[in-house]
Amino acid sequence: MDEVRNPFVPGAGSAPPELAGRDKIIHESDIALQRVLLGKHSRSQIMLGLRGTGKTVLLNKIERLAESYGYVTSFIEAPDDKSFAELIYPRIFQVLRKLSLVENAKEQVHKAWRALRSFASVFKVSMGDLSISVDPEAGTADSGILEYDVVDLFIRIGEVAQAAGTGWALFIDEVQYLKEKELSALIVAIHRVNQKNLPIIFFGAGLPQVAALSGNAKSYAERLFNYPTVGALDRKAAIAAISEPILEEEEEISNQALDKIFSETEGYPYFLQEWGFQSWNAANSSPINIDDVEKAGPAALRRLDEGFFRVRFDRLTPKEREYVLAMAKLGTGSYRSSEVADVLEEKPQSLAPCRANIIHKGMIYSQSYGDIDFTVPMFDDYLRRVFPEYFA
Repeated sequence: MDEVRNPFVPGAGSAPPELAGRDKIIHESDIALQRVLLGKHSRSQIMLGLRGTGKTVLLNKIERLAESYGYVTSFIEAPDDKSFAELIYPRIFQVLRKLSLVENAKEQVHKAWRALRSFASVFKVSMGDLSISVDPEAGTADSGILEYDVVDLFIRIGEVAQAAGTGWALFIDEVQYLKEKELSALIVAIHRVNQKNLPIIFFGAGLPQVAALSGNAKSYAERLFNYPTVGALDRKAAIAAISEPILEEEEEISNQALDKIFSETEGYPYFLQEWGFQSWNAANSSPINIDDVEKAGPAALRRLDEGFFRVRFDRLTPKEREYVLAMAKLGTGSYRSSEVADVLEEKPQSLAPCRANIIHKGMIYSQSYGDIDFTVPMFDDYLRRVFPEYFA
């Protein structure tokens, strides 16, 4: 098979050739975007799922939808080493630059510039060549309390967008990396602009614990957002994700080969792309058959082991690696923290800091007290495959 024409694109955030199984999320996002522009309330969304399930792909898809309706959009990937003030300032700067060209919005833009100048001053945000040549607005976005000041800032941006006859769509990936005060500030700001019926909508994506983190930050968050789950694809959607791109290239794949790929990947989108990519390259001719998929298996696993899995494992300290190996020794999750402690022959309390660090690194998550699981699908299989001596 011609490798140049290989339709599959395994990669972080890369849009697959066939975005299968996500129609409901996309449709609801589409409706929400249109309603907000009409001045009708609609809930913002935070998509929840494990690594490799396509959350970033969906955010990118929804951002393109927003742009098609005329929204000004801002996309942020929340790292674990920058403050929310540092992340949001340049995005709002860009939004105001774009909307400053709209004649009807010039007065509101000037007010927003002043609020942004206040915000930058009080939080000591410095962005190189990004400078604002207006005086700060006393009493707006200058309290030094993030929750109050982000609200002021969002209201000003909402007023600008409303005057310009458009909306602002904010996208944040990896929401779990926001600190509790930052997440709280974001939630309160979205709540307040909703109350004032301003054309701002938020779409986020994060690991499964984000729903609980949001609830801890503000109890009303569960009523403010929709939390669609982005998980493994069912058999029908998974087969479509593999077969449709192949058919579009005027090639074929056997039903047995499709069943084998689904079995190997358990329907996880990133894994589907990797197995599809390697199976195409392994086939000498169309149709791709089960022998091609079996031949592709080692290459697919090697790519996943060296990239998708290993980069995450390498972030862990030796003590943290022992902890996740102990989890995998218990079998397939979820796991009780007390059971992991038993494997390591330590008290659960003494392991609490280690567990907290692994959660912070996004390697494991806890949705209920004492329960933990991997954020990476099939990570326990990877550990058993790469460290067989530990499981002997």
